[in-house]
Amino acid sequence: MEHPVKGIDHVFLLVQDLDRSQQQFERLGFTVSPRGMHSASKGTANHTIMFPNDYFELLGIVTPVEGNAARRAVLESNGEGLSAIACRISDAEAAKTALTKLGIATGPVGHFERPVPLPDGGTAPAAFATLPFDDSERPFGTLFMCQHKTRETVWLPELLDHANGATGLSEVFAQSETPAEDAERFARLYAAGAVTRTNSGAQVTTGPDSTGITLLTPAALAARFPGIDLSSLPKHGFAALSIHVKDLQATEDYLKSNAIPYSPTARGIALAPKYCSGMILEFAPQ
Repeated sequence: MEHPVKGIDHVFLLVQDLDRSQQQFERLGFTVSPRGMHSASKGTANHTIMFPNDYFELLGIVTPVEGNAARRAVLESNGEGLSAIACRISDAEAAKTALTKLGIATGPVGHFERPVPLPDGGTAPAAFATLPFDDSERPFGTLFMCQHKTRETVWLPELLDHANGATGLSEVFAQSETPAEDAERFARLYAAGAVTRTNSGAQVTTGPDSTGITLLTPAALAARFPGIDLSSLPKHGFAALSIHVKDLQATEDYLKSNAIPYSPTARGIALAPKYCSGMILEFAPQ
């Protein structure tokens, strides 16, 4: 049976104040999509930040309802920040069948859509099918699969160009006291999943043309992002997102022009969680 999960489709931040987060990321030089309102039963809304092959989104609660009680609990316990990974699949129903046969537990398939404002002033639906991994399969965070039924209304051309030069996801970082063990649990959820152990953690390959997941001990995460205050991050969970940029110097110049402080890293430059809705954000050259 072929494993149906081919990589990382997108990640999302769970944020306290969606208006504030939108303003933060626009100030950082990202082109942020208009707000997408979810159903009344979900009580949530989002903004996406799109790249040619992947994206990240800002997800916020606009109306407290039973359907978002779990998300409100996460905000209460962990605060805002990088919260979830959505995995690439072509068909949610088929993925559920295949994963069951492979001994990987999942939840029910869900179908939903949201209206997307179009450049001409109209709207069109963005439709999805989602499939969550069972809680027993993931070491932490939210991990689910996403089938895009209407890619043309999500990957709108006018959303792909960013003033800061960002071009795509580079790496997801997580903080863990047991990085090697957690990495093995993540890796089995991907068709091309593989683990490379390091002295201070482990790296998970998730698929071709897909960002990987790097798990680091708290001390190693602090060394990876020197000068950044990590005290607000969950002790066991997703912590940072690295983004590819066309020209790192141009990105630095953009941040300087907006008086946004940053710290150098081994690969590029990083911004503290207070500027990025609760996560560390790194810009790195392609």
